[in-house]
Amino acid sequence: MMNFQLDFIEDKVEFFDATDLKVLEKKIEAKIEENKAILLGVHSVSHQMYANEKGQTYFTAVVHFKLKK
Repeated sequence: MMNFQLDFIEDKVEFFDATDLKVLEKKIEAKIEENKAILLGVHSVSHQMYANEKGQTYFTAVVHFKLKK
């Protein structure tokens, strides 16, 4: 007799970056859809913007996913 045990990922933190805010949003939205398949939902989002001396912007984000219960 075979016993199956499923272990779920309970927490997952992912990092994103882009030079355009819309691109960053699309990357995050795509990952949210992927993580829905493994029952993870967004727990929190943290983001920052940096502008260098030439005025070029750089956006970063950290998304914490948690198991949906």
